[in-house]
Amino acid sequence: MARTASALHILVKDKEQAEDILAKLKKGNMFDVLAKKYSTCPSAKKGGSLGEFKQGDMVPPFDKICFSGELLTPHLVKTKFGWHVVKVLYRT
Repeated sequence: MARTASALHILVKDKEQAEDILAKLKKGNMFDVLAKKYSTCPSAKKGGSLGEFKQGDMVPPFDKICFSGELLTPHLVKTKFGWHVVKVLYRT
């Protein structure tokens, strides 16, 4: 049976903006509000929600953090699409 995860993310073009968003999250800003404001991904309309997905469905660096990173802690991940602030909600 394939492992699954659910995550939120905010996609931006540069590392500095991703780090700024991460700092805002640490100060208590809401993830969904920041996703709607800054993310260039279509998921921004859903507060950055990617829903549930299977291991291997995402590009490798993103997949790795979703299936091995700490839950509920925002992480920075660089992929061919840009910089992601990723918050993994759960995994099975």
